[in-house]
Amino acid sequence: MPIPKTEFPALHPCDFYTPEELLDPERMYTVYEIARLLQGLDPDATIDEGTEEILLDWTIPWIMRNAAELVVAEPRTDDEPGYYGLKEPGDLDRESDEDADGPPARGE
Repeated sequence: MPIPKTEFPALHPCDFYTPEELLDPERMYTVYEIARLLQGLDPDATIDEGTEEILLDWTIPWIMRNAAELVVAEPRTDDEPGYYGLKEPGDLDRESDEDADGPPARGE
């Protein structure tokens, strides 16, 4: 049930970090590391699974909202998550051996 605003001693703006404020332009981060950073924690801070699930509920929309300012990298191995980083000039100019034949079609 909704609660009246007057029941809270203070209200705060709902501000989130921008990618530039949050991420080191020379690093790539997992969604789990970004979740911790958004909460002001160290990227490798140990948190319980329930807390991590709640943080991911905030982080995934943040990544989607800021997608134009981010780059993504495929996992290096099958047991590793993908990585996200701050998009910098030239990041998308690098071409891997797999990309040499052109960009993949949508949905690949």
